[in-house]
Amino acid sequence: MTKSIQIIRIFTLGLLLCFSANAVQAAYPDKPIKIIIGFPAGGPLDAHIRLLVDKLQASLGQTVIVDYKVGAGGAVGAQFVAQSPADGYTVLLANTGTMVINPAIYTKSPYDTLKDFQPIARTAQQPLALIVNKDVKANTLKEFIAYAKANPGKLNYGSAGNGGISHLVPEMLKSETGIFMVHIPFKGSAPAFTDLIAGHVQFMAESVPQAANYAKQGKVKALAVTSAKRNAALPNTPTVIETGVANLDVVGFYGILAPKGTPPEAVNKLSQAFKETLESPDIQKKMIDQGADPAYLNADQFSKFLAAEMPRWANAVKQAGAKLD
Repeated sequence: MTKSIQIIRIFTLGLLLCFSANAVQAAYPDKPIKIIIGFPAGGPLDAHIRLLVDKLQASLGQTVIVDYKVGAGGAVGAQFVAQSPADGYTVLLANTGTMVINPAIYTKSPYDTLKDFQPIARTAQQPLALIVNKDVKANTLKEFIAYAKANPGKLNYGSAGNGGISHLVPEMLKSETGIFMVHIPFKGSAPAFTDLIAGHVQFMAESVPQAANYAKQGKVKALAVTSAKRNAALPNTPTVIETGVANLDVVGFYGILAPKGTPPEAVNKLSQAFKETLESPDIQKKMIDQGADPAYLNADQFSKFLAAEMPRWANAVKQAGAKLD
């Protein structure tokens, strides 16, 4: 074999490998993509992804399946995804509690947010609403604080599970105001709302979309929102800061993450699909009506955001004195 023929064959092989790599990259996704949520159906994360699914499917050209792995404030779902194949076909829709509070509040977290996950896209930011059962004798947060101080230990607050933002924010309120309430954790916000409406728990800190929905129906009373500005879904509800509690400005986030090691082509394809979906005026309007702010970050930006949020929430957990085994 002459040297020139060898060179031609090597060159041809290189072209074939290049074309093969491009073909693999172009093929993603070639089967349905599963989005895991660590909370029950009917909660705020579920409502959020349901807004996005149709446009996501159109952008990706594949079916998007929503599945639920419930428990431990979203940790069960997060651990499931962290241990799934890193191929871009199983991803996690998570919130602040799951990704940045759980690692700080649990003495032994089953996953490491920064080491076990590849961020894909932040999709929204969202304040919480502080709400009470309609029969509670308080119509403002100031009145509720006075009512709680007059009834120490007699009030319960519900949360979507131990370690989530709906658990930590009431603990922060307790720390700031000196009130005492008993924590009743549920497996998701939907069953917690059921007991709030029934009067088995008296107080909750929950995402604005569900809180606004029940408040408009007269089933609960919204006392305040935890953002620095009032929310469009609850325009007549003051911020916590407006009520005189100065150090409770809390906004959560939603985001998509994949197992660490997911191929860059899958990361980029997914991130771009979420960007296109969130840029839709129709989607943006629906999200704002629900009480969430469209707040897309790409994979790199979301990675930096998470790295900054981890110490911030670890400090909040420490100040609130919240810790779980």
